[in-house]
Amino acid sequence: MAEITAPLPSASSAPSAASAGSETPTAGRRRARIALRGLEVLLALFYGIASALPKLIAHPSAAEGFDKLGWGDTGMYAIGVLELAGAVALLVPVLRSVAAVSLGALMVGAFVVTIVAFDGQNAATPLILLVPLGLIAWARRDSVKDLARLVRRTP
Repeated sequence: MAEITAPLPSASSAPSAASAGSETPTAGRRRARIALRGLEVLLALFYGIASALPKLIAHPSAAEGFDKLGWGDTGMYAIGVLELAGAVALLVPVLRSVAAVSLGALMVGAFVVTIVAFDGQNAATPLILLVPLGLIAWARRDSVKDLARLVRRTP
């Protein structure tokens, strides 16, 4: 019987210990951009579907809370429109940072209302959402300069 052997790798083709665990800065930045974009899309879906939609279709679960606050349908629709606008703006590159800050302000308001009017029931939700919104606002802060340039541009 013939013995089968695999060729041994040469020293030049074997990965060095220094490069085995490291990655190029470009690859790391690319992964971070992809993860951040995924987070933006995920939050946009959450705000658009799970948060704004029940308010805009006057789902009984949303209407009940706004009636308890005394804000009625007008308040419910206004908050729903603001959340939907924020969700859409999270998907527009030049508006991402402003959208994250605006939705963060809504979450601060939601936290205060939850503590004052609903005895803190589900108060953690807006606080938890502040973390990824803050990350997006900080990571995309350069887009504010682009937005300012667009606003200042005269036709």
